[in-house]
Amino acid sequence: VMIESCFFLKQKPTSDFRLSLVVWEMCIRDEYPLQAPDPRVTADTAPDAGPVPVCVACRAGRVDGDGYCENCGHAQPRERDHLEQEFGPVAAVSDRGLRHHRNEDAFALGHTALPDGTHATVAIVCDGVSSATRPDDASLAASRTACDSLVAALAHGTHPQQAMHDAIVAAARAVDALAAEPATAREQAPHQNAPACTLVGSVVTAGLLVVGWVGDSRAYWIPDDRSPAARLTEDDSWAAQMVAAGLMSEAEAYADERAHAITGWLGADAYELEPHTAAFKPDRPGVVVVCTDGLWNYAEAAEEMAGAVPRDAAVRPLHSARVLVGHALDGGGHDNVTVAVVPFPAPPQGAGSA
Repeated sequence: VMIESCFFLKQKPTSDFRLSLVVWEMCIRDEYPLQAPDPRVTADTAPDAGPVPVCVACRAGRVDGDGYCENCGHAQPRERDHLEQEFGPVAAVSDRGLRHHRNEDAFALGHTALPDGTHATVAIVCDGVSSATRPDDASLAASRTACDSLVAALAHGTHPQQAMHDAIVAAARAVDALAAEPATAREQAPHQNAPACTLVGSVVTAGLLVVGWVGDSRAYWIPDDRSPAARLTEDDSWAAQMVAAGLMSEAEAYADERAHAITGWLGADAYELEPHTAAFKPDRPGVVVVCTDGLWNYAEAAEEMAGAVPRDAAVRPLHSARVLVGHALDGGGHDNVTVAVVPFPAPPQGAGSA
């Protein structure tokens, strides 16, 4: 009856049809009486929509489903805008900074027991290349892959320096794979490159410190007694090439607008992958600061970095990482900021803050 009624209602109704329709409606009401909704039940069971998201920038516009303000277009904070982690004796903090709309940095931390029973800690920090497609995905894939590779290799007895080299190669492959994904093709603009990032990492054991890198993210050695600190990495950048070639002083090179143009990175369109590794045997305790240029732009020289690192960094790595991020934000926060603080030597298995 209902199907036929729906069909005939599209036509001009006859008097007989109107009469039959009224009779049918009365029968339905008698057989299935409808009750008015109880306002108390409706009020109690109505879903709580919660407050409407308001833009953090203009404080007026509503936020759409994609996380952008409908008024000013500002991207709203995402999960990766500020991240902190303390993993045993090592800690890291990453922040979007004050100028960027998203955080394209990433980090990964790990620790494992070596075959001889001693302990090793791992920190990987990556900086997505902003001119590339999906830089945030590139840094995340690289940091996780490198850390997992390192932890597995160290546990099986691979020498830390070889393990670092292999981890960088594995991270490069993970970033290369992003170039073939449909998401890259959907997002790639005419002047964008394949997903890309830089990488810097450290492995700390009871008596050995190993660093590895590609790009311009850096590692610094800061002794507890503040005897001369040192930068442990050399940038793959235009400025570094000018200084190495003797064409410019370091101050002149880094003052040039081309200074931060990188000459090495992880990505499908990298010229040639050349993982850099170095091993050190410090003769005193201290910390390794592993960071992106969002931090070292505000503490470039090793002495400047040592001045920004709290004196108790070895026993309060998370606090120290927060202080260093704050140092960059206070300096202007022009870029994403990521830093890991790794105490040397690595403490025995199970030691370190919770």
